[in-house]
Amino acid sequence: MMAMAASGTFAQSSLSSGIDKANMNLTANPGTDFFEYAAGGWMKAHPLTPEYSRYAQFDALQENNRKQLKELIEELAGKQHTQGSLQQKIGSLYNAAMDSVRRNEMGWQPIERVLKEIDGIKGKSSYQMMAARLNRRGVQSMFGIYCDADLRNSKENLVQINQSGLSMGERDYYLDEDAPTQKIREAYKQYVKKLFMMTGYDATRAEQAMKAVLDIETRIAKASYSATQQRDVEGNYHKMSYEQLLTDYPGIDWSTCLLFNGIPAVKEVSVNQPEPIHEVEKILAETSLDDLKAYMHFKVTDDATSCLSDDFRSASFDFYNRTMSGAEQDRPRWKRAISAVEGALGMAVGRMYVEKHFPESSKQRMVQLVKNLQTALGQRIDQQEWMSEETKKQAHEKLDAFYVKIGYPDTWMDYSGLEIRDSLSFYENMVQASEFLHDYYIKKRVNRPVDRDEWLMTPQTINAYYNPTTNEICFPAGILQPPFFNAEADDACNYGAIGVVIGHEMTHGFDDQGSQFDKDGNLKNWWTEADGKNFKNRTQVMETFFDKIEVLPGMYANGKLTLGENIADHGGLNVSFLALQNAMKENPLPAKDGFTPEQRFFLSYGLIWGNNVREEMLRQLNKMDPHSPGRWRVNGALPHIDAWYKAFDISKKDPLFVPKKNRVDVW
Repeated sequence: MMAMAASGTFAQSSLSSGIDKANMNLTANPGTDFFEYAAGGWMKAHPLTPEYSRYAQFDALQENNRKQLKELIEELAGKQHTQGSLQQKIGSLYNAAMDSVRRNEMGWQPIERVLKEIDGIKGKSSYQMMAARLNRRGVQSMFGIYCDADLRNSKENLVQINQSGLSMGERDYYLDEDAPTQKIREAYKQYVKKLFMMTGYDATRAEQAMKAVLDIETRIAKASYSATQQRDVEGNYHKMSYEQLLTDYPGIDWSTCLLFNGIPAVKEVSVNQPEPIHEVEKILAETSLDDLKAYMHFKVTDDATSCLSDDFRSASFDFYNRTMSGAEQDRPRWKRAISAVEGALGMAVGRMYVEKHFPESSKQRMVQLVKNLQTALGQRIDQQEWMSEETKKQAHEKLDAFYVKIGYPDTWMDYSGLEIRDSLSFYENMVQASEFLHDYYIKKRVNRPVDRDEWLMTPQTINAYYNPTTNEICFPAGILQPPFFNAEADDACNYGAIGVVIGHEMTHGFDDQGSQFDKDGNLKNWWTEADGKNFKNRTQVMETFFDKIEVLPGMYANGKLTLGENIADHGGLNVSFLALQNAMKENPLPAKDGFTPEQRFFLSYGLIWGNNVREEMLRQLNKMDPHSPGRWRVNGALPHIDAWYKAFDISKKDPLFVPKKNRVDVW
């Protein structure tokens, strides 16, 4: 019986090893650089093209997905459909995105009216009203407002207010003084100034406006939480009554904000990061109206660049993609058009995708594989000598309560309220889509219970997630293909790839953040005091280990920022390896293609993280990404897995060797 399958339809012996030696670099030493050993051939065969600042296995699959979506969408775009049908909406939006002639003729005309409205604002109360209106259409304000599960009452949704307003995304870009960051900041100033000049400002006025934007964003940055601070669950939850919000944050017109965001009256909110919101109050009070309008003007223009003429797209690409990330060439227009359609009509596109490209047999095999991983995680929990029986019982209850989503949702999103018209510009249609999606989620969530059946990713997404407030793990159809899931390969290959991904997402329920939520998804301590200290001490080993990794000369990994993902990798590897051992008790696997099943497990894991990356992108990710770089998800994770040492005869003489007493030992 195939351990992954719902029924014994395949014999393991008839399946391939899943290992292609061409993907490896057999001249590398596994104990020196396992990343290169497992994926060096693949990386050599997939050098960075000018389009990419990082090219990984995820990107390779995304390329394939895009081609499949292109066929589906272009077929719709080439035909006439009934106005208002999903086919018409998808086809019309794609055609609008592809019509470069019309967009280049229009220039910045699509945003001219809204920029004139901004220019005509007479007072700060009108300014706040306009900011709320723009937020509804997707234009970033100085703070964010959305609705999601209440962390302490997970069955109910709660309106939440978040720090926002930084066009470069991360506060460090405004504050760090190292040479690469200063270079990016100078390029940003030129980009901001350029957008003002492209929308009617002369050089002198554009320079003044740029300084206003930088001043406002730098003030917000100084008060903002870092990426690491934002991982502090307790520290980013400040629930209060609406009356208390009005009292504690009087410098923001909340009634206007909620009204023009389409948010009905609410009794409670959470101000997740109080300090930056207080700083916004000061900015609104102390900054001149002209400077505030300059900030809003830039935000509208910056948001619209991908929907206007090619010169706007080029300016945006030069800064965000070339300077910040290291890409040398923009993506082809058709890829950008596919992304736009997915952004507006993602679930509709996903429905088409799974109907044509996702076999039901893959879903059934995943169901069984997830069950096998749950069993193994339960065994791992029982094996932890540092945990008390009381805490183990709570952990088992949480594990048993996992809500599993595989492939695609049972109920599809209703887009009947979205209107896409050929007569409108591409920008105007995208605004319609933004407003529709904003209103859809406000109506679905505000003052309503949490919908556990809602999907947070589209089916075509090549990723997976764990959501602590619903205690759910989700594996979209997109990731269920080689090298992650290979129906033609045996268990050793699949447990090393998709098995570890499943175990990774499960372990997120027990990482430094997920472990703070109970089986019902509430932020609630279920640990004994001693177990909590033991867990913290053991995860500190992981944090310290990654802090010492030099990602680039003089730049080190951030062990605290990446702790949750590193714990999940560690748990995923241990749990999935145990699940493979369980499967092989019934179905022993022989060596294939020169590798034992244990070796094939780790080789499959190493391959899924294969990637090439530019220095600029690596710097950017090191500032912002809670995931370690691909190289270190292999070379940093495996030295803490005892079974890896045995599989490849790793000894003290190997550079990756970590003494047993210094290895992470959790889950």
